[in-house]
Amino acid sequence: MADEMVLRAQRFINLTYMDGATLGIPKLEENGRTGWVVMYALTRALQYELGITALSNSFGPTTLSTIQTKYGEIDDTRLPSPNFAKIIQSALYCKGYDGGDIDGTYNSRVHNAVLKLKDDMGLGETYPNSSLQPKVIKGLFNMDAYVTVNYGLDKIRAIQRWLNSRYIHRKDFYVIPCDGHHSRDVAKSMLFAIQYELGMADGVANGAFGPGTQAGLKARTVSVGSSGVWVQLFTAAMVLNGRMAPFTDVFDAGFEATVRSFQNFSQVTQTGAGDFPTWASLLVSYGDQTRAGTACDGVTKITPARAAALKAAGYETIGRYLYNASTTSLPEKEIQPGELETIRAAGLRCFPIYQTWARSVDYYSPAQGVTDCRMAVHKAQEHGFKTRSRIYFAVDYDAMDDEVTSYILPYFQSLRREMDRLGDPYDIGVYGPRNVCSRVSGKGYSDASFVSDMSSGFSGNLGYPLPADWAFDQIVTKTIGSGDGRIEIDNNLASRRDRGQSDFHPTGGERLDVAFDPAHLALMGMEVENYMAEIGKPGGVGRVYTVRECFDEIMRYDDTITAAARTFRMRKALIQTSAFWERCHYSLKDQVEDAGVIEYHTGIVPDWAKDLPGVEKFVDSSTGIAKISGRTGILSRNWAILAGMLQGDLLGHLRAEDRWAMWQRLYGDPVFNLTTVAYLHMWGADGKPGDVAEPPMRLPALDYTLDETRTILRRYQGTPDSVAVEHAQLRMPLYAIFERYNALIRNR
Repeated sequence: MADEMVLRAQRFINLTYMDGATLGIPKLEENGRTGWVVMYALTRALQYELGITALSNSFGPTTLSTIQTKYGEIDDTRLPSPNFAKIIQSALYCKGYDGGDIDGTYNSRVHNAVLKLKDDMGLGETYPNSSLQPKVIKGLFNMDAYVTVNYGLDKIRAIQRWLNSRYIHRKDFYVIPCDGHHSRDVAKSMLFAIQYELGMADGVANGAFGPGTQAGLKARTVSVGSSGVWVQLFTAAMVLNGRMAPFTDVFDAGFEATVRSFQNFSQVTQTGAGDFPTWASLLVSYGDQTRAGTACDGVTKITPARAAALKAAGYETIGRYLYNASTTSLPEKEIQPGELETIRAAGLRCFPIYQTWARSVDYYSPAQGVTDCRMAVHKAQEHGFKTRSRIYFAVDYDAMDDEVTSYILPYFQSLRREMDRLGDPYDIGVYGPRNVCSRVSGKGYSDASFVSDMSSGFSGNLGYPLPADWAFDQIVTKTIGSGDGRIEIDNNLASRRDRGQSDFHPTGGERLDVAFDPAHLALMGMEVENYMAEIGKPGGVGRVYTVRECFDEIMRYDDTITAAARTFRMRKALIQTSAFWERCHYSLKDQVEDAGVIEYHTGIVPDWAKDLPGVEKFVDSSTGIAKISGRTGILSRNWAILAGMLQGDLLGHLRAEDRWAMWQRLYGDPVFNLTTVAYLHMWGADGKPGDVAEPPMRLPALDYTLDETRTILRRYQGTPDSVAVEHAQLRMPLYAIFERYNALIRNR
């Protein structure tokens, strides 16, 4: 929304400084909206009026010292020029304060605005007059807010104002925002405050968590009964890290419980006191780097000797990479043949990481999300990770918050959608700075975070709390072991949210199926059509789709079918055959039954069925692309949940509302329907527990025999004493067509 006074400020800059030419910038857009471009122009104009020749967007040391040296303070008796006053008035308006008419006078409205500004900064008592001190002027010429904005917290604003009031006279401490939000500037100001209280002189205190600061904090433990400024700093740090704590100078028993909760969350020994490890976790992202982690990650192959060294050092879980985009560097970055078996044999576990380049903002896009999801799923299946493993997708650079909004979130949204399209074979985690992890998980695109906390200077780490869903916290690089067991790793704390995997599919031997090559589509389609014509199926009248339409629809979802087949180590021809056969046999009768199910549960016949004859209420029907009923969908998916292959709530196959919920997904979501085919085959192989029981047999496998294939196709359709036996025999040549082309592509 345009502001008339901001608009006047923009016009003043354009008219006074020759459309920006004098200031070395383009003409300002006169839109009445403040922003960094306007602040940069005002800063340059201020420098110009001060006689500074090298103009800059930054209100830096030269600008500050020039004001200090020439004027000390600015008020109605000490003004460099009327234009200088107009610049101050304009800046006040851009900050939301009444600067009076932009007339070049330090009038009573300017006096009142300055008093209000300094009070909002927490400097009302420190600087009680209406003059502008150099550091206050510096705080005026930026986009920081000094009142709560965007749901800022009053408690955090109180801390910000307190820090300003207590430390503004120190040389390297500048006015920080008082907007009620933790930030990079606030986090650094806390480190300065601690260094000042430790007695460090100006020029020595630097806002870094160095050896001197760490040594000082080791002697500054606060606990129940403590009081004073160190308790204030400690409670402030707790509040800034998202803890429900008071900002106070008294450490009482109630606060001790809050400290223990934070220590438990952050994997710090629960002492209930503000000791060094707790101070470290509050002040810097990597915390106390001497903490022993139980997880690690690295780019080096885990050999038996290295596995033994890791085990002896207390490690339980290892992060390894699914893929290495480079053919020359880090030759062992990708999981090597036999490595996962070595990890398993040593009693260790593994979690997979996916990263190609991912080191700058231009890598991330929705299209890249699709590509990365497909490649990660492909490589995870190839390496033997079972369904429900969690893959951590990397954001391995210092992503600015606006980049997270514009690039990272759309990338993960696309990745999440593609994982759903592939049948949700793996869970999604995110690796990156704290802000990236929190925002991605906050959108529901991931469910666990692997936090790159070693990079403490990242803008996405400094000033952000540890994500609530953290699984691994990367805090330091170290080398363990010796001789053949020597290995460099990143030491990670583990929250137990994700313990990694300890059991893997065997690799080698029979190859997994791969995506279909469209070059073979026409020929395979012709063979399928010819075979169906030869056997006279589906035959009769009343069929909804032609054979070719059914074939094209099945092949349109080749990515979903391929992912399901690879995930569960079965031949994709098994899914293709069942789904295609059922789709070919979808009839007008099936349409009538589907309409009847909708009427049964909603009381309304759908518009598309108004002219269908004989619509009657049905509680359930075989529906969707592979003709699966709500009842069998529930039974097969319940089986998968109990087997640990699928996440979700168990449903009641006899409860009408549960069958209706399942039916709707099977009816309206082809990806869900086709993925369920895989679960139906596995449930059928296990003897269909909960249904008409049959003897259990081996679950579908890459080396299934013809007899096993025939039996599983029959069980999909019906019992041994039904037409399903005949149809299974008829489907075997169809299976052979699909399998022949699939084998041609996967083996080339």
